[in-house]
Amino acid sequence: MAASLTACSGDSGTSGSGSTAAPAPAAESQGGEGEGVQAPSVDIDRATEFVTIATGPTSGIYYPIGGAFATVLGNAGYKTSAQATGASVENINLITAGEAELAIAMQDSVMQAYEGFGAFETPNTELRAAMRLWPNYVQLVTTANTGIKSVEDLKGKRVGVGAPNSGVELNARMIYEAYGMTYEDSEVDYLSYGEAIDQMKNGQCDAAFVTSGLPNSTVSELAFSYDMVIVPIDGDGRDNLINKYPFFAASIIPADTYNNEEDVESVFVYNIMLVNKDLSNDMVYDMMDCIFNDIGSIKASHNTADQNIDVTFGVDDVKIPLHDGAAKWWQDHGYDTPQN
Repeated sequence: MAASLTACSGDSGTSGSGSTAAPAPAAESQGGEGEGVQAPSVDIDRATEFVTIATGPTSGIYYPIGGAFATVLGNAGYKTSAQATGASVENINLITAGEAELAIAMQDSVMQAYEGFGAFETPNTELRAAMRLWPNYVQLVTTANTGIKSVEDLKGKRVGVGAPNSGVELNARMIYEAYGMTYEDSEVDYLSYGEAIDQMKNGQCDAAFVTSGLPNSTVSELAFSYDMVIVPIDGDGRDNLINKYPFFAASIIPADTYNNEEDVESVFVYNIMLVNKDLSNDMVYDMMDCIFNDIGSIKASHNTADQNIDVTFGVDDVKIPLHDGAAKWWQDHGYDTPQN
């Protein structure tokens, strides 16, 4: 697997998430079942199992939401750790290496790893998912003085495309391709979106790709202080993108998300929860029970989680197979799964 670089998840944090700095210490829970926690419905001894959840940078939303998953499982009796990471690509590598039990990742990065293209040289068809999470929206931002009003207007401009092989950079590369362009058409900088937006403020960058939940605090700051423009991702280019990479879906950035008075056409890609393929079916089934028996605690971790993580959304839009234990859980609860 080629992608040993860490990846930006497109979190809605205030700084870039493609850093290769050492991760922050993991937050651990020693387990111990509390009041009101349901006993396992399958044969699993929670106290003997350790669950590491690979999240993202501490500045983004992967970390608090992943930490909430760890807390819920810890309260149910598992020993858990929420590990700060570089997010999507690093998390895929951690899952593949058996160094995490659960991991949050953007589905486009997951599909590249599963099929072996883009940032990944070799297909990894053993990747397995547990559930879908929340959508990350591709936000191409600039300022009014650049004159950029379309993706094609990026030609000849200085563009922050994300840290190399980060989730943001993978999105940017595919969008260039969909519009019949390459990086050679622009002066690209492999900067995290936080760094790129700082450069925009200094007049050293014209536009930046941001992939995150809505609203993104770094983009909000730019919109508050500058005449920011959200460039639409629409038309034939968007159609080409979705046709070739169906893990993208057409969407809008709603009016008043930032300083935009009208809806702006764009695309989103889901985050999903990966699960280590070597975990027993019973353990994965039980973790799903624990998660959805206390889903309120996960929803309370962030507004994005509150709006987008719920059993009612199902898993039919997850593009890779589920772990057999997760598939059985969803099927037992009346939902179609990718295996059906």
